[in-house]
Amino acid sequence: MRGFLGLTVRDAMTQPVTTVTADTTVAELEELFERYDYNSLPVVRDGRLEGIVTKLDFLHNFIFTPDSVVPHYDALMQRRVEIIMSRDVTTVAADLPLTRVLQMMIDMKTKSFPVLDNGRLVGIISREGIIHALRRVVGRE
Repeated sequence: MRGFLGLTVRDAMTQPVTTVTADTTVAELEELFERYDYNSLPVVRDGRLEGIVTKLDFLHNFIFTPDSVVPHYDALMQRRVEIIMSRDVTTVAADLPLTRVLQMMIDMKTKSFPVLDNGRLVGIISREGIIHALRRVVGRE
């Protein structure tokens, strides 16, 4: 377990990162979620993070209030990701200790964080990445 203390985000992050743009449609997003089974996808423009879109954001697209007119399913699926994405994103640096990221995930009840280097998206650190790193240091992977 002591080996885990020396690991950084760089040692456990996923790269390259599957991303979408703000112009991606909800239908295209659904296809990517189905294909990769990710919980979230970073939204980027020219390598820079603009936001993140999650499966929860996708589902939120279909919530209606008693006062709203229910749009047709096809119309909802043609909405652009920029309408449903979160713009306030917690990110981490590649050189951040993995122990710190683990604590952040637990405290924030978050499944993953985009990894930035000089403002550019370079990876994703996820719960699964941390689990794999733990297994590596104890020789179980």
